[in-house]
Amino acid sequence: MGRIGNTLLTALAPAVWGTTYVVTTELLPPGHPLFAALVRALPAGLIAIALTRVLPKGSWWWKSAVLGVLNIGIFLPLLFVAAYQLPGGVAATLGAAQPLVVALLVVVLLCERFSLWRFGWGVVGVIGVALVVLRSTAALDAIGVTAGLLGTASMGLGITLAKKWGRPPGVSAMGLTGWQLAAGGLFLLPLTLVFEGIPMAIDGPALAGFAWLGIIGGLVAYTLWFRGIGRLPVASVAVLGLLSPLVAAILGAVILGQTLGAVQLIGFALALAAIVGGQIPPGSFRRKQPPSATMYLRTLRE
Repeated sequence: MGRIGNTLLTALAPAVWGTTYVVTTELLPPGHPLFAALVRALPAGLIAIALTRVLPKGSWWWKSAVLGVLNIGIFLPLLFVAAYQLPGGVAATLGAAQPLVVALLVVVLLCERFSLWRFGWGVVGVIGVALVVLRSTAALDAIGVTAGLLGTASMGLGITLAKKWGRPPGVSAMGLTGWQLAAGGLFLLPLTLVFEGIPMAIDGPALAGFAWLGIIGGLVAYTLWFRGIGRLPVASVAVLGLLSPLVAAILGAVILGQTLGAVQLIGFALALAAIVGGQIPPGSFRRKQPPSATMYLRTLRE
């Protein structure tokens, strides 16, 4: 599969994650964010391990644990804390800063050159998402802002390390995803039982919501996400995460009757431009320099 096909498949993951807000508010029992994160991670991870029938070996035990805690165990609770403490627009804007985090981390962890091109598109993406979801009455809360920034940094570090470590020979993307989901779910299990507990009643709509978050938003989406990280530049994958707040805004307008004005449409255009621009390799539009006389003479000698 070519670059465009891999990009489109990977983009399905954040698009699916964009449904999380409407599923949570409309179907799930209120007041149980940790339980929702647990159900999203642990069952999906165990299903993936059962389907692939592969367990980590050697250093991949601790690598899977680190990736699972960063991408799942820490990120999801902080995401919910930010969502509860802040207006949704503020939380989404903080999450949209992930491409900026990754653009810096690849310099340190992957020894890549700093890309002003991708960093610039990351800034454009943050501005675009802010225009889509922020409102003039948005209030800031120190705990919520801290949680949002830490969650963004946690997943940014997680996906950069996932790119650095790759995956073991013979292990599929679903296998690696299963290890991370299971590790993140096991990390969340005691936190959920101690601080939150299990909802007293789970009705039919809630079961449907949990199934969607666990199977589609967990197993399928994360498998596509980590598959894309293995095949695409990690900075390009990070920019695709901007699709999540955009899909959430569209669903809010279609299902919840929220309005999108001219400012929001401009924000959509900027965010989409950032997503497309982030997929273009830096330097693609540089004009090729003609061969120098020295290179020409060297070719003649050879």
